[in-house]
Amino acid sequence: MADMPAQITVSRGLSALLLVLTVAFVMASEVLIFLPSLSAARLGYLRNRIDAAHLAVFALEATPDKMVSQALADQLLAHVGAHGIVVHRPNNTTLMLDAENPPRIDATFDLRDGGFVMPIADAIQTMFHRGNRVLRVLAVAPKERGTVVEVLLDEQPMRNDLWLIGERMMGVSALIALITGTLLYVSVRGLLVTPLRRLIASMMEFREDPENAARVIQPSQRRDEIGWAQRELAAMQETVRQALRQKERLAALGTAVAKINHDLRNILSTARLVSDGLAGSAAPEVRRVTPRLIDAIDRAVALCGHTLTFTREGAPPPQRSRFVLAGLVAELGDISAANEEGRLRLRNEVPATVIAEADRDQLFRVLQNLALNAAEAGARQLVVHAHMDVETCVIEVADDGPGLPPKARENLFRAFAGSARPGGTGLGLASAREMMRAHGGDIALAESTGAGTVFVLRLPAVAAPIPLAAAKARSGRESGRRSA
Repeated sequence: MADMPAQITVSRGLSALLLVLTVAFVMASEVLIFLPSLSAARLGYLRNRIDAAHLAVFALEATPDKMVSQALADQLLAHVGAHGIVVHRPNNTTLMLDAENPPRIDATFDLRDGGFVMPIADAIQTMFHRGNRVLRVLAVAPKERGTVVEVLLDEQPMRNDLWLIGERMMGVSALIALITGTLLYVSVRGLLVTPLRRLIASMMEFREDPENAARVIQPSQRRDEIGWAQRELAAMQETVRQALRQKERLAALGTAVAKINHDLRNILSTARLVSDGLAGSAAPEVRRVTPRLIDAIDRAVALCGHTLTFTREGAPPPQRSRFVLAGLVAELGDISAANEEGRLRLRNEVPATVIAEADRDQLFRVLQNLALNAAEAGARQLVVHAHMDVETCVIEVADDGPGLPPKARENLFRAFAGSARPGGTGLGLASAREMMRAHGGDIALAESTGAGTVFVLRLPAVAAPIPLAAAKARSGRESGRRSA
């Protein structure tokens, strides 16, 4: 297995990052819990002092005059941890225990006032205030409704207790965060990080040798997103591997085709010379077919030249010209292939007013390919319609064949995948689409049923249509040049 990149280490990986974030988030959550807990601890401390003060005052009720000696009062106050106690009863009686020299009061806190924010603020102030303060605390007696108890307390003992409680809470929080983070670290490392490292390693191995089938990842049986990613990666790697193998075969095929085209061009040149000699034959039938034969040989020579140019420079741009489309379609009738049931009949229903602006030879090859495909599929008749609108020249090519099978429709314009007959390559329609798109148009399958198949070709409309008379004259000149 390939090594991980240097920047992906244990200290910088996802699992370590998750551990740090988990500890940080748990600690942040504990801080949010810590402040209310600290406020509750402070209120609990004060209420305990109130309860103890209330019990200490009961000693006054055991005396006839509701008074005790100063020594006993000091002992009771020391037990409570207060400098003075005052109890106000509902019957307007007041009981009091105080030191011989009561200190000056620094702050007053009335626990009878509710609220959430102020007790938290008071707790924070207690924690971080410097020095000791004397606090006057008022609250309702816990076991005697209507009785209000006042206590004078030193703040320092309460601050010490709060710090001790806070340290314990933070220690417990840190331990909880560490345990939670560790458990998540182990879980995520096994469930997520390790499979991700396996995916990365597979990608790196596949990059080094993409044509090796052993480098394709073997997906696990997991049904979650990781398993899904593994299966998709395996499918993608297999697709890329097959595509590279096909590209390699096509490159070898292209080299062979270039060599064959070079020799074929020489053979066609010889055939062209022989055809020129046939033009002077006395036989009427020979003179009639010779121009078509010469025209076909010229197209073949040009195609061979374009093929050789393509191997060196890529596909050449279309050599556009304006011509009457009906004249080009009429030439299909002379080259339509024969099938087992007879020759394919052409019905040219293109109006003479339709003018196309395209590479004449390339458009002829597209139409010729559709005609040959129809003939090989068993069609008896080929009908070509055309019309023009503001922006598009639309050509419809329909045959009465048996229609295309579903498999051929799915990959219709893909080379080596869209052939509808055994032994076919599917290159014809793929080349046709490439040529149409090079013109700024397209070719699409409009309909294919048991009654026939219809293809629609679209070309950009002529910017400024030429007059009909001039178009007919140009078409006649082109026919004359081909017959000469």
